[in-house]
Amino acid sequence: MKKLAGFFKGFIKESVLGPLFKLLEASLELIVPLIIADLIDNGIKSGGGDGTYIIRSSLILVALGAIGLGFSVTAQYFAARAACGVTTGMKNALYRHIQTLSYSEIDAIGPSTLISRLTSDSNQVQNGINLTLRLLLRSPFVVFGAMIMAFTIDKRAALTFVVVIPLLSVVVFGIMLGSMPLYKATQTRLDGVLSRTRDALSGARVIRAFCKENDEIQNFKEANDSLTAMQKLVGKISALMNPLTYILINFAIIFLIYIGALRVDIGDLSQGEVVALYNYMCQILVELVKLANLIISITKALASAARIRNVFDTESSMKYGTSVFTGVGSGIVFNNVSLRYNGAGDNSLASVSFTAERGSTIGIIGGTGSGKSSLVNLIPRFYDATDGSITIDGRPISDYTKDSLREKIGIVPQKAVLFSGSIRDNMRWGNKDATDSDILNAIEIAQGASIVEDKGGLDAYIEQGGRNLSGGQRQRLTIARALVKKPDILILDDSASALDYATDANLRSAISRSTDDMTVFIVSQRTSSVMSADKIIVLDDGEVIAIGAHEELLESCSVYKEIYETQFGKEDGANA
Repeated sequence: MKKLAGFFKGFIKESVLGPLFKLLEASLELIVPLIIADLIDNGIKSGGGDGTYIIRSSLILVALGAIGLGFSVTAQYFAARAACGVTTGMKNALYRHIQTLSYSEIDAIGPSTLISRLTSDSNQVQNGINLTLRLLLRSPFVVFGAMIMAFTIDKRAALTFVVVIPLLSVVVFGIMLGSMPLYKATQTRLDGVLSRTRDALSGARVIRAFCKENDEIQNFKEANDSLTAMQKLVGKISALMNPLTYILINFAIIFLIYIGALRVDIGDLSQGEVVALYNYMCQILVELVKLANLIISITKALASAARIRNVFDTESSMKYGTSVFTGVGSGIVFNNVSLRYNGAGDNSLASVSFTAERGSTIGIIGGTGSGKSSLVNLIPRFYDATDGSITIDGRPISDYTKDSLREKIGIVPQKAVLFSGSIRDNMRWGNKDATDSDILNAIEIAQGASIVEDKGGLDAYIEQGGRNLSGGQRQRLTIARALVKKPDILILDDSASALDYATDANLRSAISRSTDDMTVFIVSQRTSSVMSADKIIVLDDGEVIAIGAHEELLESCSVYKEIYETQFGKEDGANA
């Protein structure tokens, strides 16, 4: 927990002043029963009641209440300030840490789990810190303070406190130890519900297309029922806290009043002292209930903090060098590269070797699951090769810093992702200093000028995920965003699948005319998209089965020829 404790730096003052003001308030609360006892014995009993004494004592009680309220509000302010500040710093650090993780670690942990850590777990920690600063010292202070004050009134009666407090401690801490592992299990099942919810929402169209709504509802119900059952179990155990503590305290109060009544009759105790002892016992009851609820909250917070710590303890498997990547010089070389994803039973890529010269266009084609995306994901180091080596400009790719490498690479992923904001804002993800002229030029190359015109200019608003755009419009704008970057390496990962053949051809032609020194990788299942490439790599089940130009592959590669003939017909294949 040292990592999490470090976030208190900068909030030491608040973390000290919060409990301090709570202790001051508690000190005043411990004085109140003594004043009430004095009021009864010396004000109410004396000659039918001393009005002046009663008023003076009442004013003292009001003053103590007002001062205590001021201390309490001040303590709440400092506690809330510390809890919010610590949690804000923790969330920021956690988000930064997640951004440093490679795709392998993110895949292993799961996006829904990471979202849960950043939201519900962080909120549990914030609530736990707030309550801890306010009550962790106050409740024990009042409990033991009340016992000590009881001894100042009457030692024999105070022995009741000595017996009751340990019994209450056994109940409180026993329930705490029993519920702590169950809270961890509850949070794990909550992750399962969040994961199912995320999958169902992101795949809503697919679910409806296959009429699987009832199946998904049933799956969600099962996960939710499992979470509910665990929460009920934890709730039942936690629910024992209040009844057991109330039973013990009430028996103690009955015994205390009984003994007090007998001793008042014989003159050993005054009526005011019995009332004071009763008030101290009630204070112990209230504070132990508070402490019990506090311990439950702390248990939840500790479970959540442990889960957050596990994410912090997950280090990226990728290590970056110190060399600055200035651009492709001698080319990109894959030498016997293999890739196996974490937990996979076999390689996704096996012994891939080829060279991409500077300024060349490399087409990558193959069937579904042949490893096309896996191959290009190795270039920006989204994943690291399991075996073999990748060099750019004669230097191993791992020697370059992450920022300098990715600043020179423009990537258009399979799934077109746009963010809420204007078209201009989205384009400047590629280059924050891009002018409107640069943006419009990139959009023109990406065949998206009509989109800007139809939407009313670069200030047109794009909804989250580009929901107000068609699939083809989203793809063209994501291609333009990559071109705004003016990268040395451009990766188009099946990014024109929603475009018609004419638009696709115009796009490739425009990229070829405007990017002489750019090394372009085109991943596609369309032979029309790669047939004009300088070099075409044909993949099958993660292996390179042929490399060459379009005409060469039609003659020498049966897989490529089959793909081509499937799309264009045998006669066109024979005439090519």
